[in-house]
Amino acid sequence: QVQLVESGGGLVQAGGSLRVSCAASRIIRSINVMGWYRQAPGKQRELVASISSGGNTNYVDSVKGRFTISRDDAKNMVYMQMNSLKPEDTAVYNCYARFLGYDYWGQGTQVTVSS
Repeated sequence: QVQLVESGGGLVQAGGSLRVSCAASRIIRSINVMGWYRQAPGKQRELVASISSGGNTNYVDSVKGRFTISRDDAKNMVYMQMNSLKPEDTAVYNCYARFLGYDYWGQGTQVTVSS
C-alpha cells in the first residue's frame, strides 16, 4: 500500500504561484507513476501532470509551460510548481500513485485562484 499526504495548497491571486507537495509512505523509486489530478466543482476530475519512475513527465495541455512536476527520491516527495495561475486552475488537487497495478490517492489540497 501507499499513503499519500498533500500539502501546499491555498489562496493566490491570478498570475501568482504555488507549490503543492506530496509525501509518500514508501520509496517512490518503486512506484510506477505518480502525479496530480484535480477536480473543480461541477467538473470531471482530470490528470494534470504525471511523472514516471524514470522521470518522464506528461502534462495536460492547459498547464503546459506553467506547471512543473518533479520528484525527490531521497525524500519520497513529489512536487508540482504552479506558476501563472489562472482562476480556472481553482480545484482540489489530489496526489496519485500507481503501484503494482493499484491506484492510490491522497486526501487532496484546495487551490483557489482569485481574479
